[in-house]
Amino acid sequence: MPETPIRIVYDGDCPFCSRYVRLLRLRENFTVELVNARDAPDRASALAARGFDLDEGMLVEHGDAVYHGADAVWILASLSSRATLWNRFNAAIFRSRRLSALFYPL
Repeated sequence: MPETPIRIVYDGDCPFCSRYVRLLRLRENFTVELVNARDAPDRASALAARGFDLDEGMLVEHGDAVYHGADAVWILASLSSRATLWNRFNAAIFRSRRLSALFYPL
């Protein structure tokens, strides 16, 4: 396993977020921690205090970087395996920051 883990903080009540983070094939190359913000209110509050609104999008911490919303989807698509049809589709759309910004709010 690589030494830089990925932490994904998402809204467990959001059907898109919940399915999306489970369909990604990150665990093949990374240690992944999934954090449902509904189950971790202290973590969600700390992120809100830093200006991150989890109602506006998921958050990804990778190394020293923090990605939120469309940028979070972009980094996840960039890091994910291309092993499945879903991941190839995801990468085709979300590896572009421009397309991520366009499609993520939908």
